[in-house]
Amino acid sequence: MKTRSPKSAKIEVMEQGPFARLLIRWFVCSLGLWVAAALLGGRLSYNSSLPAILIAGFVLALVNVVIKPVVVILALPAILFSLGLFMIVVNALMVLLVSKLYHGLHVTNFGAAMLAGMIIGLVNYLVSTILEGTS
Repeated sequence: MKTRSPKSAKIEVMEQGPFARLLIRWFVCSLGLWVAAALLGGRLSYNSSLPAILIAGFVLALVNVVIKPVVVILALPAILFSLGLFMIVVNALMVLLVSKLYHGLHVTNFGAAMLAGMIIGLVNYLVSTILEGTS
């Protein structure tokens, strides 16, 4: 039986194609939204339906792939000036955009979107660390 080192697992995750990376991003976004909805109570809701959270996660993954890089480039001066803290605002804007694009996800206000963005970012970091290993 062959055992893999954490470094070889990291290489396998990095060498996947764009479709596999989108699936992983979809899973992570859906998981992050689910955790955020559980922690934020009624401020972020998805009507307790699995298809709603999966669709919202897919829309968030697409928004993060297509729109977020453009917003980050446009907001680069604010991001640099705030030493990266403005990324919290960018993440909140992405969550609010998803709630406007997909009506199955409800965000009450900008503060809830900021908290959801931080929670989703933390979940993304944890899942990425687990998948890539600690090399």
